[in-house]
Amino acid sequence: CNVGIINGLSGWMSSLDDAPADTITRRFRYDVALVSALKDLEEDIMEGLRDSELDDSVCTSGFSVMIKESCDGMGDVSEKHGGGPPVPEKAVRFSFTVMSVTLVTDDKEGEVTIFTEPKPNSELSCKPLCLTFVDESDHETLTAILAPIVAERNAMKESRLILSIGGLPRSFRFHFRGTGYDEKMVREMEGLEASGSTYVCTLCDTTRSEASKNMVLHSITRNHEENLERYEIWRKNPYSESVDELRDRVKGVSAKPFMETQPTLDALHCDIGNATEFYKIFQDEIGEVYTKVNPSREERRSWRTALDKQLRKTLRLKPVMRMNGNYARRLMTQEAAEAVCELVPTEERREALRELMRLYLQMKPVWRATCPAKECPDQLCRYSFNSQRFADLLSSTFKYRYNGKITNYLHKTLAHVPEIIER
Repeated sequence: CNVGIINGLSGWMSSLDDAPADTITRRFRYDVALVSALKDLEEDIMEGLRDSELDDSVCTSGFSVMIKESCDGMGDVSEKHGGGPPVPEKAVRFSFTVMSVTLVTDDKEGEVTIFTEPKPNSELSCKPLCLTFVDESDHETLTAILAPIVAERNAMKESRLILSIGGLPRSFRFHFRGTGYDEKMVREMEGLEASGSTYVCTLCDTTRSEASKNMVLHSITRNHEENLERYEIWRKNPYSESVDELRDRVKGVSAKPFMETQPTLDALHCDIGNATEFYKIFQDEIGEVYTKVNPSREERRSWRTALDKQLRKTLRLKPVMRMNGNYARRLMTQEAAEAVCELVPTEERREALRELMRLYLQMKPVWRATCPAKECPDQLCRYSFNSQRFADLLSSTFKYRYNGKITNYLHKTLAHVPEIIER
């Protein structure tokens, strides 16, 4: 896999189509891309210095730049009418966002923030670094392509960049935070087993059955260094244990962690995962599963049909093959819960469903917000209380669904959100 370093300014004078036809990846050199991004922010940085009343000529060193890194697969990018070179049908994009620029001054205490990205989650502030025709599940090719990025990043962590901003050479340090990954990519980068594993969480060591018994009380324990140590134990098996004992010792780390990620929760997939869960609860409540032993497929199908029909009638919500973000947002509303309640036979169960949705809607803004402490401080304060109530409801009224199993995102939603935000 020939991954050279490409001149970061390529594509300015000439068009990007100069790449030979069999190229599977194009990337910018990381440092050149960062220079380019900072040059784009030159005016904002100068304005920030003026606003903070910092004398421009004094501020030449001590700039700190926080970089958020993101990487995701891009699904089907096949050519619709053929004729191009034979490349994989999927693509992966690695990109970064300049989150903030701060300045450590001698006279003022601590750091002064010169620039903050107003829309850090917008695709407009997200700069692509590497575009690759590769399936994100193809671990070998992906690591071969991203390895040089990791190497460049490690080199930059230790060094300073001197760049002319506002006519004076200034010195920048970079801090990288890998927070723009979904769970699938985090598991791949950190050497964890895939998402169907007994080890349900990328943030703590709990197993699926433990997480379903104790839904709320977990703290974030996994980190990159520990994952590396555990991989070494997995590789060497120093205590000559059986596979099961060994796997329990390393808590599902069975590949070499490749890139450091920070503990986060991917809000979109969290919404989708939880909406899928609610959709199933709705079906079960319509069919009163809590009274039955094991209903047939036909019965289940009829409940699903009834649910789809009701949602289409009351909310004009068309059924979808796979849950998507838009469907999830419309399903997770109080009016959807009311529509479902019309089909639920007993008042007691209706009340429980309404309460479940009410608690969920209290919790949701917290992991949806860009800056929860500013945007929804009240919900953030009440989060632990709400999640505890939510978990109590699940383990009492809805315990038929959570006997020894829980979904990955529901576990994270209930157990980890406040700590992620605090970090």
